[in-house]
Amino acid sequence: MDKIRPRVKFGNKVHDVKLRKRKSQLYANENECPLNNVGLRARVVAFSVVFRLINCFLVQSSFVPDEYWQSLEVSHRMVFNYGFLTWEWKTGLRGFSHPLVFAIIYKILHLVNLDSVQLLKWLPRMIQALLAAFADVKFFFLIRTLENQHVTKWTFFCHVCSWFSWFCCTRTLSNSTETSLTCLALFYFPLSGSKTHSSIKYLSLVAMAVVFRPTALIVWFPLLLHHFCQEENKLTLITHHYIPIGAAAVVISTVIDCIFYEKWTLVQFNFLKFNVVHGVADFYGSHPWHWYLTQGFPVVMGPHLPFFLHGCSLAFNRYKILLAAVAWTVVVYSFLPHKEFRFIFPVLPLCMIFCGKSLASLREWRRPAAVFLLLTNLVLALYTGLIHQRGTVDVMNHLQTLCDKSSASTSAQPDVLFLMPCHSTPYYSHVHCPIKMTFLECPPDLGEDDDVDEAETFYREPLHWLKTSFPYKSSLPTHLVLFNVLEKEISVFLQANEFVRTAEIFHTHFPQGRVGGSIFIYERH
Repeated sequence: MDKIRPRVKFGNKVHDVKLRKRKSQLYANENECPLNNVGLRARVVAFSVVFRLINCFLVQSSFVPDEYWQSLEVSHRMVFNYGFLTWEWKTGLRGFSHPLVFAIIYKILHLVNLDSVQLLKWLPRMIQALLAAFADVKFFFLIRTLENQHVTKWTFFCHVCSWFSWFCCTRTLSNSTETSLTCLALFYFPLSGSKTHSSIKYLSLVAMAVVFRPTALIVWFPLLLHHFCQEENKLTLITHHYIPIGAAAVVISTVIDCIFYEKWTLVQFNFLKFNVVHGVADFYGSHPWHWYLTQGFPVVMGPHLPFFLHGCSLAFNRYKILLAAVAWTVVVYSFLPHKEFRFIFPVLPLCMIFCGKSLASLREWRRPAAVFLLLTNLVLALYTGLIHQRGTVDVMNHLQTLCDKSSASTSAQPDVLFLMPCHSTPYYSHVHCPIKMTFLECPPDLGEDDDVDEAETFYREPLHWLKTSFPYKSSLPTHLVLFNVLEKEISVFLQANEFVRTAEIFHTHFPQGRVGGSIFIYERH
């Protein structure tokens, strides 16, 4: 600055011209590494943690049975020695690595005598929220190293206001963990322009995601292939990274599974055998090949969809490998008969990069577009989190009060029968006491004698099933839990056996088939 400072003469005096230093952020050095900005990091971490914890407590509805039956219920059984294991665990189809995380939390609570039912329900969700917050932080700084402040701000805005991310990321689903681990791994992935590349870190996170959910490999296959093609020393990449990390993941997960299955079990092999070779997944429903294109992907993206399509046209060349990973994942899952929204959840953060590019490129329409995204996603997030399909969770709060009756020796022991589609509600992880509960099972036909779809048999002839299952009044349960759409069909049985409705719980505004708008609890008097 001193070299260019001129001397200006006014009359007979000579004065130095003092140039003012510009401190505005508009003139900040964009090349300065944002990872070294302690203040920015603290603000992003604080916002993400608070945001995701609020997110956690404002999601009180149910989504799919797996968030309980393949995680918390298994963890509860591992620690407290009671809980129901579905057919997948009896055939070695599921790995214990994911439930083990929650089992450790349960064990700590048990050891310090704090294993209340509320903590058992909410603490795993809070841990999942903190993992999602950590992924949010890494996502922010990944974009900040790739783009300027303007694009980063709008990309992060798109990411945090996604209704589907809000709806899913704090649930105890393996898909939620897989998505968070994908975000974390992407931070260390060698994207063009990235300053945070670490092969060991990103491959370790990918391996962990695959251990928790083997189908995570679908999302990462094109990215791993891209890294391999771009790497100059391919032999070192294979021998020093791919093979050691992959082998370590398989060995560790296999040891964990063998310990808890108490026999030699290779879950990854069983998963492929049952789902691909035998097509067992079809038992839980099949959809047309175009389902993800016409329903799945548009619903998951929600109001972000037009911005994603616009962003693809703007950033195709810059992020074509990410777009290839999204397209590849949707195409591969389209070939599988059984389809669910949550299966493509891991590609949502990748899509948000394109949405952010789109929103940042708008000028006059940026603010209206941002307001539109915020309001529409807020309505969807709050409705699906607080209202839609919450009855199956709320009913367990009512049933949990029966635990007090079971501890009183003078009263009859509770015996609860769920006359609902199988796995409609959580189970022992949400009551935390060994009262007798029974539900209609629905295992697929694997050629075993006890493979009977009890739910389908019941719904074919409900009254006949009830009469044959309970020929004597002494064998009747004390409580029945059912959707309101079934009440009329079994009203004769209810009246004949003196069952009285004691509770009506709202479930959804959109009843469908066997799932009604309300849940009834009947008690026998």
